[in-house]
Amino acid sequence: MEIFKNTDREFSFETEILRQGAYINAPATNPEAAPIYLTTAFNVEDLEDLYDRYEKKGFCYNRNRNPNRNALIDLMTYSEGGESSIICTSGMGAISTAILSLVKQGDHIVSDMTLYGETIDIFKEILPNYGVEVTFADFTKLEEIKAAIRPNTKILYTETVSNPMITVVDLDSTAEIAHKNNAIFVVDNTFMTSVGIRPLKHGADLVVNSLTKFANGHNDAICGAVTGRAELVQEAYRYQVLLGNAADAFTSWLVQRGMRTMALRVEKQMSNAAKLAKALAASPYVLKVNHPSLPDHPQHGLAMKLFGDEEHCGGMLSIVLPDSMEKINLFMRNLNLAHYAMTLGGYRTTIAHPVSSSHYDTPEEERIKMGITFGLLRISAGIEKSEDLINDFLEALKVFSE
Repeated sequence: MEIFKNTDREFSFETEILRQGAYINAPATNPEAAPIYLTTAFNVEDLEDLYDRYEKKGFCYNRNRNPNRNALIDLMTYSEGGESSIICTSGMGAISTAILSLVKQGDHIVSDMTLYGETIDIFKEILPNYGVEVTFADFTKLEEIKAAIRPNTKILYTETVSNPMITVVDLDSTAEIAHKNNAIFVVDNTFMTSVGIRPLKHGADLVVNSLTKFANGHNDAICGAVTGRAELVQEAYRYQVLLGNAADAFTSWLVQRGMRTMALRVEKQMSNAAKLAKALAASPYVLKVNHPSLPDHPQHGLAMKLFGDEEHCGGMLSIVLPDSMEKINLFMRNLNLAHYAMTLGGYRTTIAHPVSSSHYDTPEEERIKMGITFGLLRISAGIEKSEDLINDFLEALKVFSE
């Protein structure tokens, strides 16, 4: 084995302490667990070696490529059934990079009206500064989508299951509308993950995911991904390199490790969500439960078509309680298993208050139109034993009887 930069020359202590042990000089291929490449750059022998790296798309500088990020790219591309992916510093990084790489001044976007609040902020507060207009429509109504399209519409944007109202979009029909109008269909699949559905198989051109959530599943890494058609992802990659929002090596390694158990976790989380939704729907203290598994959900039939059955309708639900801050606070304090967290998709059940978090700066009139009242709580089901989870919620809800 040729040793990189091997020489018989001896240097001073100050110099040798930099050289010794710098390179692995024994075979170290195919480790059982992937190593973490915490390096900003990779050395080359000379310019010929450098150009060879360029041609082979090898590793030179971390912002452009890193072995851990590339490994996660391969995993995400397979997972969502795409042609290529990029891995970003966060879900918002993935969303913003994807959108910015697709539009130019004078373009128009049709977006679902019910989305994660900060996605709406990009559409309302950032894109207009660059001459891009956005029209919001109810994507559960296909005629409303069609009516919003203009000759310059470039993107149709939605979430598979909306945050936090848990509405379901007809992906196949929406994709057909987009493509008939020469628009690109972008879907945020964070809530469902590829375990629940692969939007690319239903006509989406690009899928974005906040890997921070269900994919990683352990609430210890912030990361995002864009997956889809190769030419679109390549343009997003060009923007990513210039914007500097590529995920670091350690985060990429953590998310890849988390995804190894994603199928096991998400299957359990979806099952727990369906069981919890059914139990909460029967509680006299809950005004409404939003989960596609329930027969009275407005898109229940569509959900069965897309997701298969009641126990595969996603790990997210939301409930509406009376608009009493005092009682809601008491309810939260009485819960033993579910904890408040401004995230979702972890192995423990968490709750969030959209009015105070994801949609805190959305005007009240718009929130109410979406159905986001003060009493709305979003629940991310964990992997606890379902009976323990249900009993804990039902017991805590008794504060509303007082």
